[in-house]
Amino acid sequence: MIDGGVTGLSIIAAKLTGAPLGIFLILLNIPFVWLGYKKFGKAFAGYSVLGIMMLALLTFIHVPHGFTDVPILAAVFGGIVVGVGVGIVVRYGGIIDGADTIAVLIDRTTVFSISEAILAINGVIIALAGFVFGWEQALYSLIAYFVVHKALDVTVEGLDESRCVWVVSMHVRAVGKVINELIKEPVTYFKESNPGDLEPHGMMLIVITRLEEQKVKSAIRAIDPQAYIVMTSAHEVIGKVSEGSLYRDVPVAVAARVDGVD
Repeated sequence: MIDGGVTGLSIIAAKLTGAPLGIFLILLNIPFVWLGYKKFGKAFAGYSVLGIMMLALLTFIHVPHGFTDVPILAAVFGGIVVGVGVGIVVRYGGIIDGADTIAVLIDRTTVFSISEAILAINGVIIALAGFVFGWEQALYSLIAYFVVHKALDVTVEGLDESRCVWVVSMHVRAVGKVINELIKEPVTYFKESNPGDLEPHGMMLIVITRLEEQKVKSAIRAIDPQAYIVMTSAHEVIGKVSEGSLYRDVPVAVAARVDGVD
């Protein structure tokens, strides 16, 4: 079964030439480390060199026989290990594969996440591997990288994914008061309800956990069945809003994706 990225290309090169895998890991990663240095600075490049060198050295003491001979088990559990390992390194500012540099660059300059970029890059490399190792092994490798995609997301973004709840209601103050009492979290009001306005509805924001999602929705519906509710996934929430002002600034950094509109 093949890995993806520069590691996958190195495995293919080692298979075709018979040279040690570690040599190709170092040589093929050089241009990507240089790109990381130019784009992200010395710290990123330093951590990347350390990670790549450790990976290359460990290939020389690779255990010839793994825990299982069942390909599907190797794909699933190997994918989890790879996803968590790459995720830890990426989360703390480095890479262990040159293709991750491209993935980080894509993440910072486009709407695609690191895991989505890595999945696309590895899909191409695994397709190339089909010609060298056989299509059955390539398909098992593809299964492994779907698992990597999920494990990487969880490791980089965390298990405790918060939810942003936007509420538009004619009774926004009453809704906010109930939510304050229900989950003991402050609500940020962006606009008051005012029957005399051209747009009389009010608007508010609350950040909650996944476990609080259903009871918050039920509480809003109990106050205002016509309320407009938008829920998004918040992958990172930094700081807290302070109580005491109607139009508060929102000191939260949120990477959000709209998941549902009620």
